[in-house]
Amino acid sequence: MDVTDGAAVNDLVAGVDPAHPLTGVVHAAGALDDAVVTSQTPERLARVWAPKATAAAHLHAATAHLRLGMFVMFSSAAGVMGSPGQANYAAANAYCDALATHRQAMGLPAVSVAWGLWADASGMTGHLDEADLARMSRSGIAAMSGEQALGLMDAACWHGAPQPAAVQLDLRALAAQPADTLPALLRTLLDNGTTTRRTAATGAPAAGLVAQLAAVPVEEQHRILLALVRTQAAAVLGHTDAGAVSADTPFKDLGFDSLTGVELRNRLAAATGLRLPATVVFRHPTPSAIAAELREKLCPAQADSSAPVFGELERLEAAMARLVPHDEVRDRLAKRLEALLWRLTDDTSAEATGRHHPTVDDGALDSASDDELFEFIDRELPS
Repeated sequence: MDVTDGAAVNDLVAGVDPAHPLTGVVHAAGALDDAVVTSQTPERLARVWAPKATAAAHLHAATAHLRLGMFVMFSSAAGVMGSPGQANYAAANAYCDALATHRQAMGLPAVSVAWGLWADASGMTGHLDEADLARMSRSGIAAMSGEQALGLMDAACWHGAPQPAAVQLDLRALAAQPADTLPALLRTLLDNGTTTRRTAATGAPAAGLVAQLAAVPVEEQHRILLALVRTQAAAVLGHTDAGAVSADTPFKDLGFDSLTGVELRNRLAAATGLRLPATVVFRHPTPSAIAAELREKLCPAQADSSAPVFGELERLEAAMARLVPHDEVRDRLAKRLEALLWRLTDDTSAEATGRHHPTVDDGALDSASDDELFEFIDRELPS
């Protein structure tokens, strides 16, 4: 039966034999359509919302007049803590959590259990491969057995709170994550003052990495950052060797999706100290492209101090073009330019030899005759 059809749900409940009345509801339906927030669409939200939230609303409306002993909804930790790439799924489950609170406020039984990962494959988790499970394990979410999960469900119904969470946490794995990549709830759980935490991305580049890059040529900078990207990408995919990740193979061809893309972003942000967008993997589709982007952020090009000088030279050229030819003016200008050229070459030589000469008196050069100017040059310039 389609529980997203309100009329069908009403007919189902109304058709229950009064000799064997309905005493409980367990709503465990759900669907996934994962994508990062920027790729979410109304259609994607609807595909996930209907079997989870819409169906829960129909079941509530169809049974609100009955004396039920239990009304259990299978929610998800995604609605409590968030989950990369699952904004639509988190919203649908958060609705179920709110519905449980609403029912209890009406004096009706309700519990919405925010489940973590079950070890037993189901219609929603059967598609997860070893890399997916390894990624979830690294994030601190461990799988619980079916027996353990059913025991937690009994405990949740007995306890009576409307929104319990049933999640198997790996605290050691959680403590190894950058602080700003964890949900606030888990940061609070781990903030006991004794756990050593990895430095989170602050927006300021990691000083050690910047110093390492500053000491090497551009080509070596790219090689260092490419090795970093390939190593982190291999870890996300469950490989032990960075060689499994080609520098120029698109991430999609390597097996990345929105979830693994966000995890790679988090790892690179922690390693570099940079704040990177969640879509960095898809805006820069190969490891080499991301390495180039990181190099641009970590090793910005130095401003060209010569630009103002060349700008003034261009202005001078334009002014010279406007001059009316005149022997006296041309001679004075030529002497001044010769003096400036001498000063430029003399300063360059002084930097190389460590010898510095007195500053040239521009006024004296302006009034000097050709013979005096040549005599001065012969005297000052080394033979």
